[in-house]
Amino acid sequence: MSDYDQEEQEIIDAYDADGLKRSTDADEIGERHARYADAMLRKDARINIRLSTKDLRALQKRAIAEGMPYQTLVASVLHKFVEGRLHEDR
Repeated sequence: MSDYDQEEQEIIDAYDADGLKRSTDADEIGERHARYADAMLRKDARINIRLSTKDLRALQKRAIAEGMPYQTLVASVLHKFVEGRLHEDR
């Protein structure tokens, strides 16, 4: 039994049969995404905030579980929020 769904298996089969072709604008797309990544990962501003000790400890524990520094986790959460990709479960 395959671990792939039908669409994934079709892509794998096409790749194996040399049926995939590189997009004519692949280089342009790659460069554009590299610029996006560079802009997103550039950390050129510093902020200071006050948190309760309880919240800070919870952030640090969550960051350890995610395998990243807690400052990176905070920056990621804030970035997702301002981009509209962080939603509260109700």
